[in-house]
Amino acid sequence: MKSIRMVDLQSQYLKLKKEIDDAMQEVILSSAFINGPSVKKFAENLADYAGTAHVVPCGNGTDALQVSLMALDLKPGDEVIVPDFTFIATVEVVAFMGLTPVVTDVDPDTFMMRPDEIEKAVTSRTRAIIPVHLYGQCAPMEDILTIAKKHNLFVIEDSAQALGSDYLFSDGTRKKAGTLGHTGCISFFPSKSLGAYGDGGAIFTNDAVLAVKLRSIVNHGTRKKYFHERVGINSRLDTLQAAILDVKLQHLDEFNLARQQAADFYNHAFMSLPYLKIPKQVPWSTHIFHQYTLITRGINRDELIKYLKDKGIPAMIYYPQPMHRQKAFAHFSFAGQDFPVSDMLCKSVLSLPMHPELTEDQLHWITKHISEYPKR
Repeated sequence: MKSIRMVDLQSQYLKLKKEIDDAMQEVILSSAFINGPSVKKFAENLADYAGTAHVVPCGNGTDALQVSLMALDLKPGDEVIVPDFTFIATVEVVAFMGLTPVVTDVDPDTFMMRPDEIEKAVTSRTRAIIPVHLYGQCAPMEDILTIAKKHNLFVIEDSAQALGSDYLFSDGTRKKAGTLGHTGCISFFPSKSLGAYGDGGAIFTNDAVLAVKLRSIVNHGTRKKYFHERVGINSRLDTLQAAILDVKLQHLDEFNLARQQAADFYNHAFMSLPYLKIPKQVPWSTHIFHQYTLITRGINRDELIKYLKDKGIPAMIYYPQPMHRQKAFAHFSFAGQDFPVSDMLCKSVLSLPMHPELTEDQLHWITKHISEYPKR
């Protein structure tokens, strides 16, 4: 059996080697390395896939969040509601922009923002909400959008982990993650469901005026070379990365299906184990399982991780520390508050290998040894 990895990028490359090599060679031969034709082609294809009017490529998912905040003209001191249990980028960009992050606790089953906590956090200074579609399924967007409309707030979707997931509205409407808010922020970090061979990101929007601002900001605040209408940044998706991503986009649904099948295998094996709680799949969203994250119960998580390592099974903790305990945010008021669910999750979550290249032998090996853990 091939060694097990959290993410097996090499095996995925070998499956697509000819397509990817040809696409990269085409870029190299054209020598159009910055904003080459592949960038525009990929953006158009991604817009078609997601069902969004505009895709603005950028340097990474963190830039996508920052550029969204810049384009919405938020000012220092404006409040932005964010979840406590997330990757730091969600909150980091708010702080970097001189805005005030307002952290809320999350749901203990879905790990995502709770509408009632959002409603309680709204003040006269609140300008935006950043819901995170964590681990591969959507936050409760219908309720979040209702709150945003009620209070005239912007919604910036952090969709870094959920590209390809569908949101199911109560009226039967389906939309892709990232296309529901004012903007949707995508990451093409290599381990994502649609991963580049380096950094990359994109912003979704259905607002034509906002799209013009976003495109200007990622290109030094200009629409015409050397004429700068606003202060921007330099955040471009590399042409080589765009060419690779355009190839992989054609296989994205196939990749996501393989992740779902691996998750089904895990679920079947673990659902009756009292020391593990399998991921909850919400009724309003499909789940593409960017991560397969369990909650450990009544066992020593560190001992389980060591046991798995001895069996050649990697495991990770996403995330070991909530935002309210991060030293970087110690000067914000939320640092001294109580967020019991986030604290509980940081002490108990455990993520297993999850990628489209997992084989049945590997899945049997992983589930066998986890099921035998108490008998070791």
